[in-house]
Amino acid sequence: MDPGWGVLPLRLVIGLVFVVHGAQKLLVFGLAGTSGFLASLGVPLPQVAAAGLIAVEIVGGLALVAGAWTRPAAALLAADMLVAILTVHARGGFFVPGGVEFVLTLLGGCLALVGLGAGPWSVDAASRGKD
Repeated sequence: MDPGWGVLPLRLVIGLVFVVHGAQKLLVFGLAGTSGFLASLGVPLPQVAAAGLIAVEIVGGLALVAGAWTRPAAALLAADMLVAILTVHARGGFFVPGGVEFVLTLLGGCLALVGLGAGPWSVDAASRGKD
């Protein structure tokens, strides 16, 4: 078996997590709730930041699931997780629910996808004839 197939479950799981978290921000908290949270953290232009955050998580997560534009999508999602660690989770220690454990895992998975690409079963591979 080609070791490149190993990125498929990584891509699918991480992509699904981001889609669901982005959808939660949009459908449960709403743009107002998400922007209010970002404003409480001192994020400038919180409505713009909230819309961008939701879009990156939903669209980026879908891109990972499909294996389309995997490296740029994973890089954006890694940046999302780095900001989350620095602004929210670092003060909560290591372990969930408030610590860095979960977002650090997502950051690591995204960085792995930046380095490895989408793998052979992906839109990226089909469009270029490789991953």
